[in-house]
Amino acid sequence: MKIVIGSDHAGFQLKQEIIGKIKSAEFIDVGTNSEESCDYPDYISRVAETVQQGKADAGIAICGTGIGASLVANKFHSIRAALCFNEFMAEMSKRHNNANVLALGARVIGVDLALRIVERWLETPFEGGRHQRRLDKLASYER
Repeated sequence: MKIVIGSDHAGFQLKQEIIGKIKSAEFIDVGTNSEESCDYPDYISRVAETVQQGKADAGIAICGTGIGASLVANKFHSIRAALCFNEFMAEMSKRHNNANVLALGARVIGVDLALRIVERWLETPFEGGRHQRRLDKLASYER
């Protein structure tokens, strides 16, 4: 599975941890590349665009709280970004909402929890069925 991952300065260390420890995915790192202050929209938009263009199967977007990351990613057509703070949210975001971008808040969850969230999100399939009907309704709002 090919995953695009990006962060601002607040999420840089967590991004590096995820890339280094999650072996079930191939990562495309779109930056940032340091803890020097930067603007999260510059990097999260790269995550969303990469998923939108089909160059990655899914994306992970990280900022301090995850709020800005989810706001930016969800501005892009066909992106369903889910801000998750625990494993259950990660599982349900895929199982019921088929989220294609996972947003994380580096300043509100620890590394160990973040790694468990990412693993759960990556391993969970979309259920389809009645949930697809709901996603079709959601997609109709984009038109």
